[in-house]
Amino acid sequence: MTDLAAIKDAARKAGFARRKPLFDAANGAQAGYLSEVLAGYRGVPLSGFMPIRTEIDPRPAMAEASAHGVVGVPVIMGADQPLRFSRWTPDAAMTDGPFGALIPLVEDFFEPEILIVPLLAFTRRGDRLGYGGGFYDRSLAQLRARRATLAIGFAFAGQEVDELPLEPTDEPLDMIVTEAGVIDIKR
Repeated sequence: MTDLAAIKDAARKAGFARRKPLFDAANGAQAGYLSEVLAGYRGVPLSGFMPIRTEIDPRPAMAEASAHGVVGVPVIMGADQPLRFSRWTPDAAMTDGPFGALIPLVEDFFEPEILIVPLLAFTRRGDRLGYGGGFYDRSLAQLRARRATLAIGFAFAGQEVDELPLEPTDEPLDMIVTEAGVIDIKR
């Protein structure tokens, strides 16, 4: 394991430990600010995510957005590949996907212009620590090479840190939304 890999591994362990009590204390209104942000992008194709473990839950905002346009969820196609995004509705039949995240039973792929991105930790500069598979980094790089793609990190406010270990392939977030408000990234 390289020094950077060991540092990232330690940061991930700390991120999981920090997120657990935030999840345990969360209420049903955690996606309110996300709904407000998405209201400004009515009709723009977007992908949310199906929460796993102790992730914050974007589904109420996704359900609201689905009344105005295409909403999807990520599907892992395989190791070292970008994600694909399959259409989702609140009443879609779902099945277990890799790593325990639900995916639509019927695949109907599209390209989103907005990605709501889960994470373990973030900085106010738009840095994100994910789970280590690189799926979102590869996906954002691919989508951004084709068109402007907005990456919205969605997390509990308490997941913010001052610094994160970064690699050149780490794609930045454009905005971070928490249960406590919206953080616009200034670059």
